[in-house]
Amino acid sequence: MNIRTIIKKLSNPRIRRRLKIGLAAYAGIFIIGLSFKLVYDIGYFNAQSLKNDKNAELPTAFPVLTMESAQRIVSGALKEDPTNPKTVVTQIIDDNHNLSTIIIENNKLRKIAWIIDMRLFFKDDLFNNDGYNLTEGIEHQYNINRSER
Repeated sequence: MNIRTIIKKLSNPRIRRRLKIGLAAYAGIFIIGLSFKLVYDIGYFNAQSLKNDKNAELPTAFPVLTMESAQRIVSGALKEDPTNPKTVVTQIIDDNHNLSTIIIENNKLRKIAWIIDMRLFFKDDLFNNDGYNLTEGIEHQYNINRSER
C-alpha cells in the first residue's frame, strides 16, 4: 500500500469519524490514568509527610542523667541548698530514662537511691515484680554496708 491509498481511505467521512472516536477514547483513557496517577502521588506524599510529622513528635532521644542533673534532683527533693548540698551524688550506676540508680553520700554514709522519670528521688528499698529487693542487690554488688543505713 502506498500513501495515496491511505490518504484516500482517510478522506472517507465514516473512517474519519471512527478515527476521531478512537483517538478521543485513547486520549480520555490517558487523561484519566494520568489524573489517577497524580492524585495517588499527592495522597502518597501527604501521607508520607504526615507519617514523618508523627515520627518527629516522638521522643527519639531520652534525657541523659549527668552528675549535675542528679545532684540537682537530689538537692531539690531533700530541700538542700543546691550550691552547698549536704547529700552528694557520688556515682551514677545505671542511667535509664525511666529508673536511674545512683549512690549518694551524706556524713560518710553511702546509700543507694533511685531517680524515677528524671524527677522523683527515692532512697528506700525498691522491689521488682518478683519481690526481689533491688536496693539490697545493688548494695551487695557495690559493697555498701546495710548497717550504714
